[in-house]
Amino acid sequence: MPSAHRPARSLRVLLHPANPALAVHLGLQPDIEVVRDLTARPVVALVEEPASVAALLADDPECRVLVLTGSTRPGLLDAVLAAGAAGLVLRDGPVEDLADALRRASRGETVIDPALDRP
Repeated sequence: MPSAHRPARSLRVLLHPANPALAVHLGLQPDIEVVRDLTARPVVALVEEPASVAALLADDPECRVLVLTGSTRPGLLDAVLAAGAAGLVLRDGPVEDLADALRRASRGETVIDPALDRP
């Protein structure tokens, strides 16, 4: 679809660190625009390092931060939420599930991948 006829993208997402392959997949979603840095005022940031949460929130307290992980270890979910993240999601799921998690985080929800939300 030509860009002039594409609906306005409403959800700006920052990938930290940059992940070109994931940016392409997320950019195919009709309502998601992947941005390069915080100056673009992302609504949600997707980070790979839990230590990045505090730094991003210090720079932009309005941005919601999701941590993307390949696996979990005891205490990771609690640490991520205590740092102020909006949630924790697994990287191996379908891009549609990740896009849904980004949308939910943008609406203020705490997002925990269902595979991680087990006692």
